[in-house]
Parts: sequence; structure tokens; C-alpha cells
Amino acid sequence: MIVKRIGLPFGYLSLLLALPLAASTVRIIQTNSAGDDVSIIDPATNKVVGVIHGIEVNHGAAAAPDGSRYYVSDEGESTLDVVDAKTLKVTKKIPLSGHPNNISISKNGKRVYVSIAVAPGAVDVIDTVSQEKVKSIAVKGAVHNTYVTPDGKYVVSGSIPGKTVTVIDAQTEEPAWSLTMDKGIRPMAFAANPDGSTKWIFVQLSGFNGFAVLDFATHKEINRVKLPDLAAGKQPFLVGGNESHGMAVTSDQKTLVVNSRLNSAIYAYSLPDLKLLGSADVGQSPDWVTLTPDGTRAYVANAASNSVSVVDIKAMKEIVRIPVGEVPKRNITAVLP
Repeated sequence: MIVKRIGLPFGYLSLLLALPLAASTVRIIQTNSAGDDVSIIDPATNKVVGVIHGIEVNHGAAAAPDGSRYYVSDEGESTLDVVDAKTLKVTKKIPLSGHPNNISISKNGKRVYVSIAVAPGAVDVIDTVSQEKVKSIAVKGAVHNTYVTPDGKYVVSGSIPGKTVTVIDAQTEEPAWSLTMDKGIRPMAFAANPDGSTKWIFVQLSGFNGFAVLDFATHKEINRVKLPDLAAGKQPFLVGGNESHGMAVTSDQKTLVVNSRLNSAIYAYSLPDLKLLGSADVGQSPDWVTLTPDGTRAYVANAASNSVSVVDIKAMKEIVRIPVGEVPKRNITAVLP
């Protein structure tokens, strides 16, 4: 989710995020990993309203806070592709230090952080003004996903082969601390303290249908939650990915939503007590999830169904299923002024 803010208290930020969709232009940016196109969804109509072409094997996406550009990692050419948000044309391909996976953007939009998914492991730093790679931050293991913490102070990377979460100081652009776990690091999400600082990191792990909870202050795992077993009569489905892949926290910090590729479902947990609130069936192989700014709906990328499920989070019910491109995976919510 992309939010334009400078020095706002966390409570006021939450109020801004809770404004109706009509207050801003909101778009769901859906990458389609088996093609060269990226789908742009309008959550007001749940229709695809634009398509970005020419990015082969696109993976991660990010949006500039001022609404001028989208950024997409290009696995086909090992570049970060810059897209004009009005014309949806690629304007530049920035060479990277290696094959990329997911990406994230700083709160002020000045940096894009790119996961480099080859050994020995790095996070490439892209300056969005010069549109050049200015640094590669060495981390342990090829990087699958990279995030910016809720307060914008840290960049967090996760490595599957390295089994390591690395927390990078965004100001110095150097690793601050790391934690090596017993399984490969898959997607992550973050819970914030009332002042906006990071409280917990939720971490999905290789071969585990659930997630771990890391305490940001102590750098330790404090909980591990297994998702519910399949309902009676429902068959497991797992093609080309991890059992549980994709998580997000609502803007009011009250709900964690978690995908299960194995169960073809999405689950909601209350925060901070992590009690199961409910579940909703979605398409096959839900690979990623992003939320509307008001936290009422989830957009779930169904990698094996070539669709995006729209889920009412309070009711935990699928509203509609939107056809998109081939093998949709990562998606983001862009809030554009």
C-alpha cells in the first residue's frame, strides 16, 4: 500500500487510511508472472481498467507516492522497469545486479528496493530521481521479498535458501540485525505499535501452512500459528509454490489476513490476540494479497486460476472474481493523489 505522508502521527495516518475510496484514486496493480502484461484494477468497479505491456516475467510492483510512476521488476531482462502511470508505457529499464524478485518503495518515493534472487544475496537500491542503481546491500542468501516497515525506518528482506530475515536501516542503508530461522523465508507482513514503529513481523515459512511471529524489539520468534486443516471433502491443491504465501494487515491494525495455497482459501486473524475470525474460499493457489486503504476488502491473486478474488473481510466472503493475465502473483494497492 502506498501512502504519501511526512511526519504524521500514527493515529492520524490511520484516520487518513480509513477515508472512503472516493477521496483518492485507488488502483490494484496486479503482476502476471507468465506473460508480459500487468493488470490495473479499479476497486470501485472491480474491473481491469488498464494494462501495462512489455515486461516479460514481471514479478513485483511499487507505485510512486505522487502517482507519476509504477515500478515493476522484470525477471526476463533483470531490470527494474519504470512505467508512466498515465500512459502505462515503459519509459526506462534500469539494469540490476542480478535476477530480481519482489520490490518495495520508500515512504517518500525516493528509493526502490529490489530483491536480488541469486547468490550470494543482495538488495539493490534504486534512486528514483536519477533512475539508476546506486547501491547493492549484501545480505545472507538470495532474496525473495523485500519490504519497508510501517514507519519507513527499515527495509526488511527475506531469503529462502539463506533462511534469514535481514533488517536494514533505511537511513544508512546497512544491515541493522538479522535472524536465521529453521525454514526458508517467504512473504512477510507487519504489525505496528501505536506510535507507528514496528511491533511484530509476520513471516511465512517454506513447507509450513501458517506463519511465525517475530518480535521486532527483541529480534526473536515469539509464536508460530498453523492455519486450519482442510474442511471435510475439500481436496488440497498446491502447484508451483509454498503452502502459505501472501499476508497483509488492515490499516486499523486490527486484522491479519493470510493466504493458504494448499487450502485455496484466505483466513482472517484478530490483532493482537491472533484469534481466528473466519475464512473464505478463493481461486486456486492464492499467491498474494493486498487490501483496500479502508481495510474492508482483500484482493487475492489466484496464480492457478488466472484471476483475482475480491473478499469482504468483515463477512469473509468472496464478492467477485476478476479475470486477469497468466499466473497472477504479486499485487499492491496504489493510492494516487
